[in-house]
Amino acid sequence: MVTKESVLEVLKECYDPEIPLNIVDLGLVYGVDVSEERVRVQMTLTAPGCPLHSTISNDVKKRVLSLKGVKDAQVDMVWEPRWTAERISPEGKKILGISR
Repeated sequence: MVTKESVLEVLKECYDPEIPLNIVDLGLVYGVDVSEERVRVQMTLTAPGCPLHSTISNDVKKRVLSLKGVKDAQVDMVWEPRWTAERISPEGKKILGISR
């Protein structure tokens, strides 16, 4: 059975190519909804004009669809609230060498 936790775990394999940190610890994933065989991911990017928008969202969709039991995956880009470095997880800040 697919769970929110299993989706988040597979999303930790997705990276913003410009930042050496996965999208979960970077704080780009705003929500994960699992409904039977369907998964919907709400996420953002570090900047609205990010040229890697389709690359990242396609990677997210591909990885979610790789989970056993997932038949459909939807990735919704949202811009509110705006992403800030405050959304980076404590582990992510440690990896990036950011104190606080």
